[in-house]
Amino acid sequence: MKTKETYLQNIKQGDLVRSSFLVVEKNMAFSQKGSPYLNLRLKDKTGEVDGKIWENAAELDQRFKRGDIVHVEGRAIHYKNALQITVSDIKAIPLEETNPADYLPSTQKDPEAMFHELMGFVDKMKNKHLQELLRRFFENEETADLFKKAPAAKGFHHIYLGGLLEHTLSVTRLLEKTAEHYPELDSDLLIAGGILHDIGKIREFSFHQIIEYSDEGRLIGHIVMGVEMVDKKIAELDNFPAQLALELRHIILSHHGEFEFGSPKRPKTLEALVVHYIDDMDAKFNAFKTFMKEASDKDSDWTPYNRLLERYLYKKRADETNFPER
Repeated sequence: MKTKETYLQNIKQGDLVRSSFLVVEKNMAFSQKGSPYLNLRLKDKTGEVDGKIWENAAELDQRFKRGDIVHVEGRAIHYKNALQITVSDIKAIPLEETNPADYLPSTQKDPEAMFHELMGFVDKMKNKHLQELLRRFFENEETADLFKKAPAAKGFHHIYLGGLLEHTLSVTRLLEKTAEHYPELDSDLLIAGGILHDIGKIREFSFHQIIEYSDEGRLIGHIVMGVEMVDKKIAELDNFPAQLALELRHIILSHHGEFEFGSPKRPKTLEALVVHYIDDMDAKFNAFKTFMKEASDKDSDWTPYNRLLERYLYKKRADETNFPER
């Protein structure tokens, strides 16, 4: 496995560039004179940059495709107040010679430690039916491996490798505290719903190279897939209570809260209501924090307008506060 030479955060205007990047966008264009050139978007775990291939574009186009990790030679220039790489040579690198974590952002927390903590919630359960169901999920090596690596989303919150596990653990911690405050809640059902609410995302996303939706993710979506996965596991268990299965499935089906946000059902139980609001809060908190941290204008107390959140964010305190790493 090759060691990545230089990260984008360390490249400055005028630097000679000899390093590897993930190609997240690639398209051929033509100059006013009719000469072909390539527009690229190159990425590593520290950021993204535009790339241009002006010379031998048609020939170099044949060497790589979108989603490849490539070795790039070129020079960094400044164009319209942003860094850009003028590429003189480029070639694909075999995947087995690369480490995906060099090219996609990853959680800053230890996945194994997070997974161990999450399984601790399962071990504490008094409801043996829910406990056995969760163990059936996560004692499967393939499922556990995907769960540790998957992002929680493609473009809103926890959009990095390990993001799904980090989000799920955060939600589960908050649900435990909420159950202590509201004794009317069925704490085991609440925790099980929190752990499984996004389980379908291990199949909704493809994240081995570029984080993008799988065909199944686009056509069906993680909510329905999650219920299908739970139904399949329940069918393998003896005497799983039908009412318990119904309420667990409802938590998954309603966790987006409203029809307009892709929820097939709105919450109709106390546990479903709480999972929805805790999930939404954790997702939005991460989205706020990430956008504030990555805001490009360091001279303003406000972020640029965020189209997903439909607002500007006041980041003065974020600049003054040392937000802990993810």
